[in-house]
Amino acid sequence: MVSLNWLPETAYLYLLLFARVGTMLMLIPALGEQVIPARMRLSFALVFSLVLYPLITPSLPRLPDDLVQVIVLILHELVIGLILGGITRLVVMSAQVAGAVIAFQSGLSVAQSADPTNGGIQGVIIGSFLSFLGITLIFATDLHHVALAAVYDSYMIFSPADPLMFGDAAQMAIETLAGAFVIGVQMSAPFIVFGLVFYLGMGILARMMPQLQVFFIAMPATISVGLVLLALLLSMMMGWYLMHFESELAVLRGA
Repeated sequence: MVSLNWLPETAYLYLLLFARVGTMLMLIPALGEQVIPARMRLSFALVFSLVLYPLITPSLPRLPDDLVQVIVLILHELVIGLILGGITRLVVMSAQVAGAVIAFQSGLSVAQSADPTNGGIQGVIIGSFLSFLGITLIFATDLHHVALAAVYDSYMIFSPADPLMFGDAAQMAIETLAGAFVIGVQMSAPFIVFGLVFYLGMGILARMMPQLQVFFIAMPATISVGLVLLALLLSMMMGWYLMHFESELAVLRGA
């Protein structure tokens, strides 16, 4: 007769592994976008957990005798997945920051649309474009492989047996958000300079020629020059974006 005593521990280890991997893959950029059907994301998380099973299970705690301890361990892994996935999601906020600044300086802040990468929330159309372009470039440059490696390496850094470090996680989230804001400002820096120079010139012109309707001249010129600058500087901006994304994933991997 074939013994099935190994089934409970196997199911427990797989569920423990899926709790973290599934949570991270639901939040991580590119792989966890809401435009991807939930069934596809769930299926990929189940398959990826199966791939990691022989690699990770030797470092996982064995099946406890108490059901309460099993629930505590699963909740522990869920929280780690939420923390790491949420912090990684903050990395791509730089595109939203850059898009908001560019739209404001170009006079397109009222042009808004639903952002598919941000849950369909209404946002400026340039920010939505940059976010969607950033996700596309992550797949095109194979950086999603680095994200999957970060999921695996998280077990080397955050062991299921170690206590949760909420203070360190909060500090890391603050630093990640600050870094995303800095990169967003750097991506939109030419537009900030353009806005300062352009509106300063318009102000001087309005003082010199009060009878001139500056608004009717400034608005089409601002939009036109802003779109031209966006076309010229787009490659440089997305290069900053991808470098920032890769460096932040390297930090999460402990590299």
